[in-house]
Amino acid sequence: MIAAELYTLREHLREPSAIAASLQRVREIGYDGVELAGLGPMEPLELASQLREAGLVACSAHIRWERLRDESDAAIEDCRIWGCSHAVVPLLPAAYRDAAGYARFGAEANDVAATLREAGIRLSYHNHSFELERFGRESGLQILYRSSDPALVNAQIDTYWIQYGGGNPASWIRRLHGRVPLVHLKDMDVSEGQPVMAEVGEGNLDWEDVLAACREAEVRWLIVEQDECRRDPFESLAIRRRNLAALGAT
Repeated sequence: MIAAELYTLREHLREPSAIAASLQRVREIGYDGVELAGLGPMEPLELASQLREAGLVACSAHIRWERLRDESDAAIEDCRIWGCSHAVVPLLPAAYRDAAGYARFGAEANDVAATLREAGIRLSYHNHSFELERFGRESGLQILYRSSDPALVNAQIDTYWIQYGGGNPASWIRRLHGRVPLVHLKDMDVSEGQPVMAEVGEGNLDWEDVLAACREAEVRWLIVEQDECRRDPFESLAIRRRNLAALGAT
């Protein structure tokens, strides 16, 4: 299924009335669900109501590591209200960004993931590019997943950031077969000699291979995201949905 990452629309999600209207537009564009991130203040029950009215599933939610670790019960309750079965760590705190830190995070993530699993929620980690810095023969991302239990800690591979860091998005998805239920799809273009984010199919990533890897790895949700859009973000979402349909993604 295909979802929209709401961080893409964050400038349109500051007020409750704007959130409701934006969710309706996302559904009209043709998305099945959303990943919760970038929202302005809204009570969990109200957000759940708005999602139901729009006919959207909360496929996952980006939740700060500190909240997942230190306020697990509250984070679980939010996910329960939203009907969300995937909690995603959106960014690794700076204190973990060395070889020992990646291993420490993997071990700590096991404990948090076990707590979430008891409540029916899966834990995933969302990468950027810095995790591909190498420490000897392994990158930080390799250390993180080697140090965590595949039965507990999942991956949310971000295609743009893997490519930006010198990796191959399709290879990473295949490497994590069985533990990558969610994938962030965004393309990479070049503008004035610099890499820039682009809508799926509007850049240079090999989407046939990426989508084939997603099918092989049994990815549950394809989630489109663009941190920075060069056009109206709703137009950007519509372009990505059309292009994914043309590529045969459902």
